Amino acid sequence: ELDSKMIRILQERFSKYENFELINADILKVDLNEIICENKRTGKIKDVKVVANLPYYITTPIIMKLLEEKLNIDSITVMVQKEVADRLTEIPGGKNTGAITYCVYYYSEPQEVLTVPNTSFVPEPKVCSEVIKLNIRKEPPVVLKDEKIFFKVVKASFMQRRKTLLNGLANAGIASKEKLKEILQELNLSENVRGESLGIEQFAEIANKLC
Repeated sequence: ELDSKMIRILQERFSKYENFELINADILKVDLNEIICENKRTGKIKDVKVVANLPYYITTPIIMKLLEEKLNIDSITVMVQKEVADRLTEIPGGKNTGAITYCVYYYSEPQEVLTVPNTSFVPEPKVCSEVIKLNIRKEPPVVLKDEKIFFKVVKASFMQRRKTLLNGLANAGIASKEKLKEILQELNLSENVRGESLGIEQFAEIANKLC
C-alpha cells in the first residue's frame, strides 16, 4: 500500500492476523522477487498467488511488471476495467487484440472470471469492471531465439495500427523493407497484412528470422 493514510487503517483492521504483512511501498518500485524469495526461504509462504484490485490508470505497468520479472508465482487474479480485460484475455489475432495481448498470452493462460457492473460501486464509475485470472505458464507457447526482439516486433506492429505490418516494422527501424518483404514471402504472408491479424506463432517466426 502506497497511501500513508491507509496504513494505520489497514494495520488496525488486520492486527489480529499473524500471517498479515503490510508493505508501505510503490508496487512499481519494490523488488517483488526479493520479497518472495526471502519469505519462501524463511518458510513464511509456500505458493504465491497475486490477488488485487488494480488502480485503473496503472493497470498495464503493474501487470507487465508481474509478468516480465518472471516471479515465482502461480497466478495473477485482478479486477480491471472491462475494456482492458477484453484485450488482456483475448486470443492473439482476435478482434480485441493489442500489443499487450501477445505479451500476456506469452507468459500466461488468461481467463475471464466475472463481470462487475458499475452499479456495484459507490459512487458509480462510468465503466464496468472485470475480474480476470492469468495462470502463469511453466513454458512459453512459442520458442524464441531472442525474447527482446519478439516483443520489439510486437510493439512496433501496434504503434501505428492503420499501417501494414511491413510499414510498421520498417518505420520502427526493425529491419529494411527489402528484408521484411523477404521474410513475409517466406512465411506466405501478404505484404499488406496487419499485425493485429497475426497469431503469436507467426510473430515468433518473424522475430526468429530477424535474429
